[in-house]
Amino acid sequence: MTRGTPPATPATAVRGGTRGLAAVSPAVLIVGGLVFDYLTPPNYTSAPFFAAAPLVAAALLSRRLTLVTAAVAIAATVGLAAVRTTIGVGERITEVVTVVTVCVLALGINHVVRRGDRRLASARGIAEAAQRAVLPTPPARIGGLRVAARYVAAHADARIGGDLYAVQDTPHGVRLIVGDVRGKGLGAVEAVAVLIGAFREAAEQERTLEGLAARLERALQREGARRANLDQSEGFTTAVLAEVPPGAPFLRLVNRGHPPPLLLHSAGRITEAHRGPAALPLGLGEVGAWPDHVQEWEFPPGTTLLLFTDGVTEARDADGTFYDAERRLSGRQFRSPDALLDALAEDVASHTGGETADDMALLAIRRGHPHRA
Repeated sequence: MTRGTPPATPATAVRGGTRGLAAVSPAVLIVGGLVFDYLTPPNYTSAPFFAAAPLVAAALLSRRLTLVTAAVAIAATVGLAAVRTTIGVGERITEVVTVVTVCVLALGINHVVRRGDRRLASARGIAEAAQRAVLPTPPARIGGLRVAARYVAAHADARIGGDLYAVQDTPHGVRLIVGDVRGKGLGAVEAVAVLIGAFREAAEQERTLEGLAARLERALQREGARRANLDQSEGFTTAVLAEVPPGAPFLRLVNRGHPPPLLLHSAGRITEAHRGPAALPLGLGEVGAWPDHVQEWEFPPGTTLLLFTDGVTEARDADGTFYDAERRLSGRQFRSPDALLDALAEDVASHTGGETADDMALLAIRRGHPHRA
């Protein structure tokens, strides 16, 4: 599996199977028309079956297959008209002309649909390139830590949004951020670009996590005054900042209004990395001041830090029950951070039936045992 690509889910498989059945429906309609004509009295017509087949093919199949479907539908109509001598010539000609007209329209519809598909594919490619530029997949190993990241879009056609992650090896240790920009669209994407750019620079320069958070706050305020798409009055970003100092058996966290991360211990036990109230989200510095409190947590070998956005915590099943990552992952052991994120994304999709309402940014880092590569 490609790093950064969400795993296939049961819902995805169902949708793929549905598309496969839909693709053979034009053939089913033509066969159904022939069977209908054979089983019914002569005054019944099967022309609606033959007219519907190319229309369905136009929306689902390629130009060549649509043309083949249209040719078969016309041939079937002409052939039946030739042998059905019990009805008038005018009725038989009307059926043939109707099917031919619909086939011509189907070919025109297919041309429009295929052109729209090409434009959509181009837009997807641009979005995916933008995501790779803004949120590049981190290396599998950084500063002695194993790392995995995923961006799971709520909608299959969407490839970029307001969730973000970044990991960087700095003189102060491995530092990382996971965040969620309020809102959608271009403004959210611009805010992600601002935050990631500011994080890359400030993570190298600031000695403390408090200083790093303050730099990100100033970056949002500064760019919000310059860019029309950044909402100064209502826009904000929830985030968790973390660092693993070189050689230290612990990690530090600063939470800016974000879902608390989880610490997965080697025996399957899970700890929610949260003490006391979180500080205000980034971007709300003008609303009020709330000091950052750096928390330290033990981070021995074999432990995994799991961070995620509220696409996980706000995922609900058909009964409205929210997804509880701590409960559902408790007692399970994962061979790698990648395996953990694959299992988490699949479990959320299973919980929601594949109908997630929000994107998910997932990040996991694991400290390996000293004697292991």
